[in-house]
Amino acid sequence: EVQLVESGGGLVQPGGSLRLSCGASGFTFNSYTMTWFRQAPGKEREGVAAISTLGTRKYYTDSVKGRFTIRRDNTKNTVYLQMDSLKPEDTAKYYCAAGRLRDSSWSIPAAYDYWGQGTQVTVSS
Repeated sequence: EVQLVESGGGLVQPGGSLRLSCGASGFTFNSYTMTWFRQAPGKEREGVAAISTLGTRKYYTDSVKGRFTIRRDNTKNTVYLQMDSLKPEDTAKYYCAAGRLRDSSWSIPAAYDYWGQGTQVTVSS
């Protein structure tokens, strides 16, 4: 059974940091691109950051460049999202996803095979 389990969300003040983790099982983790998406109420799901199978290529949406860092540990079947300098507009439910796709499709939700249940991130004073 394929599982993606996110953790690390919570409430943080503006300017603070969080680190999200996503543990994977049930598929060949190091053969899949791993991506973090987020979705705020009333908005479409948005690709935040993606990392290639060996971690050599990373992609970020413009609004998080310089603040968020994605990395993966293929020995632990885990992908991480370090989020610094958080802003209220980062508030959303964050999901990890796994897919075998072209790099150019990294931000397209339909390109992914597996999804986690999500973890809530709230940035507020």
